This record gives sequence, structure tokens and C-alpha cells, in this order.
Amino acid sequence: MIDIYADLIRRPLYLKKIEPYIGAHLIKVLTGQRRAGKSYILKDIANYIKELKPNARCIYLSTETGDGRTIKTSDELYNYVHSHLMDTADNFVFIDEIQEIESFESAVKSLFAENCCDLYCTGSNAHLLSGELSTFLAGRCIQIHIHPLSYREFLEFYTMENSAEACLLYLERGGLPFLHSLPPEQSFALEYLRNVSESILFRDVIAREKIRNISFLQNLIAYLADNTGSLFSANNISKYLKNQRITMNVQTIITYLQALKNSCIISSVSRKDIQGMKIFEIGEKFYFEDIGLRNCNAKNSYFDDSAKILENAVYNFLTQQNFTVYVGQMGAKEIDFIAEKGQSKIYVQVSLSIADKNTFEREIGNLMNIPDNFPKYIVTLDPLIRTPLPSGIICLHAKDFFMTEW
Repeated sequence: MIDIYADLIRRPLYLKKIEPYIGAHLIKVLTGQRRAGKSYILKDIANYIKELKPNARCIYLSTETGDGRTIKTSDELYNYVHSHLMDTADNFVFIDEIQEIESFESAVKSLFAENCCDLYCTGSNAHLLSGELSTFLAGRCIQIHIHPLSYREFLEFYTMENSAEACLLYLERGGLPFLHSLPPEQSFALEYLRNVSESILFRDVIAREKIRNISFLQNLIAYLADNTGSLFSANNISKYLKNQRITMNVQTIITYLQALKNSCIISSVSRKDIQGMKIFEIGEKFYFEDIGLRNCNAKNSYFDDSAKILENAVYNFLTQQNFTVYVGQMGAKEIDFIAEKGQSKIYVQVSLSIADKNTFEREIGNLMNIPDNFPKYIVTLDPLIRTPLPSGIICLHAKDFFMTEW
């Protein structure tokens, strides 16, 4: 049996998502940013299956530890799995960071075609299922994205009550699970975050995407951190760089941005016209998958960027709630987020403070101009919420908004 880590804190949200597919002839793929907790969740799934099926054969393989370090090719992976299968038991195979194995697609296809095991794997690349494997597995796999800790999970990991102070700590540290094991001083967290950021850049971006201009990549990620939530395009970035006496063509910038998205460091959000529901092809916003990694890459101070950090955290929360998210455009006015799920929809404005009357009226006014009756939210860090509010508009402190479930 695969032993549960002694200090494992379960994340039932993901176990609940995977449970309906246990035993189904589908490949289960967990994707997400490195150090977001995929390995722990994969091992927890293995333990859960052993609880359900005590006689099951669970084969766990990590490409970073133990036997997995020596497996470099598809044939080696295929042979290893087959050598550990049992004819007299249900076989479950778990492969952590499968993208580290060259041409792993061939082994996966063969194992799936033979239907000799129930296969689960993780990968730190958004295009893990791209190319030939994506075509082959159409309708044959279920993909689940693993996010860093949500605010609710953060409170559980840190054994904290929901409070304004806990919310500020979350906005400062972010949601990488291992951070809760470190000493409380922020210097330890910052050092860990910098090491993780460097590991992601060199292993999942530079090496995998064959990036040549490392200095520019590092400057680009700092630029994205300092301009979190700003509306721009690759062309805008190119023009900005020219003002800084740096020449970089637009196509190279697009390539580098895509590499950062592939590694799950950042996400891009398109604009959507609220009235016509047209999606604009030019102009996007970029947000970081983890707030802590955003903060450690920024050149601006945390206090100067609090509004940007809050907006990024709201975006992350909405994606964790399985919303499809857009930036709302209404003529010359902007709604920070349109969040859609099935037939439901919410609108969200993010404002660090609404104590100023003009700010309050602007945020309210933008929401009031939306010509439908879906719920409309203002998310703030203000300790005092202005009242009364127009019908259909809800104003919440971030700590309470992050505890909402849809």
C-alpha cells in the first residue's frame, strides 16, 4: 500500500472531482503549475483507491524520485509498468510529472489500448495533451487542473480563522502548499518562492520551450508582474521595450508569452463586449496562477501593488470556482470580470477601497449600467462597507467573497 504522507492535508475538492472517474476506461490527467500540490493529490487518490479496493494493485512512479529517475524513454516506462502489473488484481498506475519521460505518449497509448490498468498522471505543462496524444485521446481522457491553495484551503493549512489579517497574509504569500511548513518569517517564504520561480522558469520554460534569451524572459515576467491586470498586447510590449532601448520583435514576444502560459505561470484573459457578447481578438490581461510567485517577481513593492494583487486573487478565485472568466467591455467603460458557468453569470468589480465617494459611485455606476439582472459584486479590502446599495449589487470584503461557493 502507498502510505499517505504523515503531514498530508487532504484537498477534498479534487478528490471529489476525480471520484466519478475511478475505474472508468479514461486516462485521468492532473495538470497545473509546479509545486501546486499535484504530487500530493495524486498520492492521495492512490490511497483513496486502496481504501475503496484493499486488494487493488497500485503502482506509483515519480520521475523525480526512486525508480522513476532512471526511466527516460517510452519503452522503459511501458516495460516498467508491465513488469509490476498483477493478473489477479485490479491495477492502478500513477505517474507523477510524466512529461519528463521522452515520447511518453507512445507508452500511454499502448497501456490505454491494452486496457490493462487504470491510468493517472500529472504534468506541469498546459500542453501535456497536445499534438498526436491529444488527437488519440479525444474522448478518452479527463483533465483536471490543480490550482495553488484557494483562500479556504489556505485557512485550513495554516489553521487560521477567516479574518482581514489572514486575507492579507494570503495576498502576500499566495497558495503554494509547502509554505505552511516553513517558519512564519516572510523572509523564508520569499526565499522559497524565488527558488520555485527559478525552477519553473528553467525546467518548464527555458529547457522545455528552448528559450534562448533568458535575460529577456526574466525581464518579461517582471514586467507582467508589475503590470498585473493591465490591458496590453505583444505589440504594446514591443513598443514599451523600444522606449527602453530594447529591440524585440512581436512574434518573439508572443512565443515567450505562450511559453509562460504553457508552464501555467500566467493566464491570459480576453475582453468580451457586455452588450454584443463579442470577444475581442486584440488586447488581453495577464494574471499569475499564484499570487506569491507574482509578488516575488515584481519590482514594485507589495504595498504599492495591493490593488493589482487583489484583482489577481479575485481572478484566481473565480477560476478555482470553475468559472470561465472575461474582462467586460461596455463602450469606454470596463467591468473587471464577467464570470460564466453554464447558464449562470456574475459580474465583479475589484476596488482596494471604496471609502472615497467618487470611487464608490464609479464602481456602482459601471455595474448599474449593465442591462441584465445577473448578480453584481464589488470586492474590496475596505473594513467598512458603504450602504445602502442599489438592488442587485453586493459589496463584500475579499475575505468573505473568497469563502463564497457557486
